[in-house]
Amino acid sequence: MTEVKYHRVLLKLSGEALLGEEKFGISPAYVRYLAEEIHKVRLLGVEIAVVVGGGNWLRGAQAAEHGLEEATAHYMGMLAMVMNALALQSQLESIGVPTRVQSALNIAEVAEPYIRRRAIRHLEKGRVVIFAAGTGNPFFTSDTAAALRSAEIDAEVILMGKNKVDGVYSADPRTDATAKKYDDLDYRDLLEKRLHVMDATAAALAEDRKMPIIVYDLSEKDAMSRAVRGEHVGTLVHAS
Repeated sequence: MTEVKYHRVLLKLSGEALLGEEKFGISPAYVRYLAEEIHKVRLLGVEIAVVVGGGNWLRGAQAAEHGLEEATAHYMGMLAMVMNALALQSQLESIGVPTRVQSALNIAEVAEPYIRRRAIRHLEKGRVVIFAAGTGNPFFTSDTAAALRSAEIDAEVILMGKNKVDGVYSADPRTDATAKKYDDLDYRDLLEKRLHVMDATAAALAEDRKMPIIVYDLSEKDAMSRAVRGEHVGTLVHAS
């Protein structure tokens, strides 16, 4: 078996990561590609949990700006996260990967409730666990859910997959040709430089737990596998 640096990881996917070339919703072909990349990591003997956002359908904060009551808008965003989790589960299971969805909202017909000890047991049995519905609380992002769940399951690293951006830049490289890529950052840099990799609540929790984060391009084939083997991929964010 190939030697790996990280044996239990939490993969953070934005909702936009499921778009592929689509403008809205889900690209089944791209979700299939993501499932295959996750499967490659699993074959290395790595335990994998996933937190997926819902921004490809709806962002609670943006919906609230258009007149929806804010807490309600955030709950709607959590339901979008559940839809994405089910789509990813379906594609994983279609290629033979045992998968469980655990939801922070009680939706017993389609997902297990989130139970920390059960999630860890699933991981130990080689199942991919997808954490849906964020933290289950309004006003907290899926980034915060990723930082929280990674701490709860004792993950060794957060793999933060971005859509066609291969790390952390000083500005958006898709619109600013002068944007500088960072190979290595600490959490204080994220806040002081306002780099918008994750929200401040998530960064504070990850920093407190000294949880490293690898920000990389999802569309780069085998990048996830290289990251868990300890190769330099994207940008490493760490505690000071």
